[in-house]
Parts: sequence; C-alpha cells; structure tokens
Amino acid sequence: MGEAEKIQTIKAGSRFRMVKTGCLRRVLILCFLIPSIKATAPVFSTAYILVTEPINIYERLIRAIVMVESLGDTLAVNLPEEAYGAFQIRPIRLMDYYQRTGKNYKTEDCFNFEISKEIFLYYAENMGYNDYQSIARNWNGSGKMTIDYWEKIKKYLYKN
Repeated sequence: MGEAEKIQTIKAGSRFRMVKTGCLRRVLILCFLIPSIKATAPVFSTAYILVTEPINIYERLIRAIVMVESLGDTLAVNLPEEAYGAFQIRPIRLMDYYQRTGKNYKTEDCFNFEISKEIFLYYAENMGYNDYQSIARNWNGSGKMTIDYWEKIKKYLYKN
C-alpha cells in the first residue's frame, strides 16, 4: 500500500470517527432534551378530582337485621314488645340513646328509616363490639335467644 493510500485510509477513518462522534453527540443531546420536554407541566388549568362513595362496613348487617326484625317494613309495629320501625326499636332503647347522646327521639321517630339507622349505628359503633355476631346479638338483647337470632341474621347476611 502506498503512502497516498495510507493517508486516504487514515482520512476515511477520521471521517468515520467524526461522523460516529457527531452522531453520538446528537443522540446524547436528544437523550437529555426528551425527558425535559416530558417533564414540563401541561397547559391545562383544570384539574379533576374523583369523589368516591364512602364504604359503610355495616350495610350488609343493617340489611340482615332489618329483614329479620321487620322484613324491611319501616312501619312495622310489635305491640306486645312495644317495638317500632324497621329495626324494631323499643322505648327502653330510645331512653338509653337519649341518655348517651342527648337526642330525644320518640317512638314515632322510629318509623323514619334514617333515624332508626342512626340509632342502630350508634350502638354498633360505640358499644365495643367489633364483629357482626356480637353487634347483632347485643342489638337483640341478651341470653340464649340471641344465638337463635344470630342464626336468622346469618341467613340474610350471606345472601347476595
């Protein structure tokens, strides 16, 4: 290989290195520019916040108790026990609720489902019971009959 050919080969190699280096620089510049482009804030001035419905952990138990107590009838009355409404609330329970909360509901108020539910939830959340069985049995009263009551509740509790 002659001197001229060697010089031509060296020049060609230099050009290749220069082209390779030039491409590498461009790639590096792009690598640094692309993330900065993506990191810019959007031009929209509107933000959307989705609101979800709160979960009522007692909803299934409420449905089961209402079905056992009154078959869902908000106007149910049990005269021998003096129990009223969907939850079959007795005057003694209303008196206890009044002493604990200061809310003086009357037996007629028990026909309002939301008021009856408020009373039930007070006892469910504040009496120290942390499982459905204890809450349901306490709502029903005390003694061995609450075991039968819990069995009735379970039939509705675990339905769809």
